[in-house]
Amino acid sequence: MPKIYELDSHVADLIAAGEVVERPASVVKELMENAIDAGAGIITVEIASGGMGYIRVSDNGCGIAPEDAKTAFLRHATSKLRNAEGLEAIGTLGFRGEALAAIAAVSRIELQTRELGASEGVKLLLEAGEVVDFSPVGCPEGTTIIVRDLFFNTPARLKFMKSDRAESSAVASSVLRGALARPDVSIRFIKDGQNEHHTPGDSRVDSCIYSLLGREFSSGLIEAQSSDETVSVTGFVSSPDAARGNRSYQFFFVNGRPIKSLTLQAALEQAYKNLLPSGRFPSCVLYITIRPSNVDVNVHPAKAEVKFASDKQVFDGVYYAALSAITKGAGAIPNKDSEHDLRSSSHTAMANFVREAGTGHSVKSGGFKSMQVEEFRKAYEPKKSPYADKSAQVLDTIRGAIGGATYDKRPLIEIHKNNTTAKSELESDQHTHVMSLDGHISEASTQWVKPRVIGEAFRSYIIVEYENSVWFIDKHAAHERLYFNALKDKDFETMSQALITPIVCRHGFEDVELILENSELFEKLGFEVERFGDDSVAVRRIPSEIDITDTEIVLSEIITLLRLGGNADSVGTDEIYRVIACKAAIKAGMSSGQYELEVLASKVMSGEASHCPHGRPVAFEVSKAELDKKFKRN
Repeated sequence: MPKIYELDSHVADLIAAGEVVERPASVVKELMENAIDAGAGIITVEIASGGMGYIRVSDNGCGIAPEDAKTAFLRHATSKLRNAEGLEAIGTLGFRGEALAAIAAVSRIELQTRELGASEGVKLLLEAGEVVDFSPVGCPEGTTIIVRDLFFNTPARLKFMKSDRAESSAVASSVLRGALARPDVSIRFIKDGQNEHHTPGDSRVDSCIYSLLGREFSSGLIEAQSSDETVSVTGFVSSPDAARGNRSYQFFFVNGRPIKSLTLQAALEQAYKNLLPSGRFPSCVLYITIRPSNVDVNVHPAKAEVKFASDKQVFDGVYYAALSAITKGAGAIPNKDSEHDLRSSSHTAMANFVREAGTGHSVKSGGFKSMQVEEFRKAYEPKKSPYADKSAQVLDTIRGAIGGATYDKRPLIEIHKNNTTAKSELESDQHTHVMSLDGHISEASTQWVKPRVIGEAFRSYIIVEYENSVWFIDKHAAHERLYFNALKDKDFETMSQALITPIVCRHGFEDVELILENSELFEKLGFEVERFGDDSVAVRRIPSEIDITDTEIVLSEIITLLRLGGNADSVGTDEIYRVIACKAAIKAGMSSGQYELEVLASKVMSGEASHCPHGRPVAFEVSKAELDKKFKRN
């Protein structure tokens, strides 16, 4: 058995630092929390080179006594906790006494601090956790900490850092969440010498949101609030019309601490059930106040998650606050029973959330609408297929591809039936040119032209008679598979369309950097994207097969995949191609021409598409014998 040794204290410090300090954004978060706990009313955060080379956090808080300055950088040294009982009701952002020690272990630190009312302050220099200099200094009241050369002594961690631009965006995102958490504190963020954010610190949530997230975002918000004996929820939620294509602007704060919580996210989105289409999400800035004894903040190394004593109470609070805000925003007049009704509906929503979480299925939105016959006919009158024009546009290309011959647009079945040339049956059964829905020419054996397309059911399923069976083909799934296969073809070139007016998509600081880092991938997919401010991109071109209204949703889904893997290589391009193919394919309920149906049926019956990229079957067969049996014709 290998001998057991006690780790060297320096190695132990490096391991502990790895749990707290992941990147420059982690350092900024911890130092901002310390400043807030010190009672600061003004905080300035400044970074250079993405924070890897330089971070400075200054505050006007209470400062640190000279005799405590060195102690503050020891592991588990804190002024915020005295005994085990204190863990049951933590009221500060920091309490473990790990942050300063962890940061000092992997950087060079300069501390200048002066207590309120003191005549002078002290200066402390540390390198890799060791004190290099300690001396008196003249400085303002409060504390300034400068962190240089982060991870200079841990090259293994250094190589995992991203570009300066990406790290800067992560820091900006961390500062934004910290600033939103405390509207009563004026926070300034300076990046590479330029002011990025500056909140007024007037304790008004609306002015804080306006200064950080802008006028457009603020104008789509509705005030929300609810409270009972255990939980209080205040803040703002977005109106249904201001829904976004991603969840990047859902901000939750518990007792002043920014957190991530699936429970709170589910409660918010359940309130918008049946109001938002698939792929659209509400935004919010919500502050949850709960008794410290009813929430455990010591369950995550970075304190980014918490555990509630009662998930249901918190779920109810957020759900009720959001739902009542939406109701008032829609102009509904609440009555004396409205609170009881909403509270009952929140219980149902929580039950739905629990059930869906267990099954992995989502609840479908939408419902039924009653209408008169004439209104129904007008609303559901068959429309011209959007692919018909696309087929016509490529006729010239097709004629050139088949040697200048006139392209026959008759249904494939008719072409085969009227093929009465003098050639032998074998020769006439060789090959014929078939146009695929992406505008390319392919060759398919005419034996697959023989199936007869009877029609279409529900504008979704193609009905095909072939030999002694009837086949039902899901046209969306079939087209999705065909386009997915085309994207995987290395010779396939995606056609894109230029937009007269660029679409501005706001995805947040870190997601914007992720898009720009993978610009080659987006170009290959047919997107032309450029930076538009720090947290937005302007989309100037999109794939021609994608509807312009799906642009933000498609980008959001690709970003979600990239966020999991970091880049296209680690995610796998197939996952990304599935997103594009799904949005580009014909939608169920969309009208299709006879020729279009026959091309799809021909491809499916020839074996080119058996399952969609997500694994669903494209077609199934019902034999004549089965039909005869149903009608008792045996």
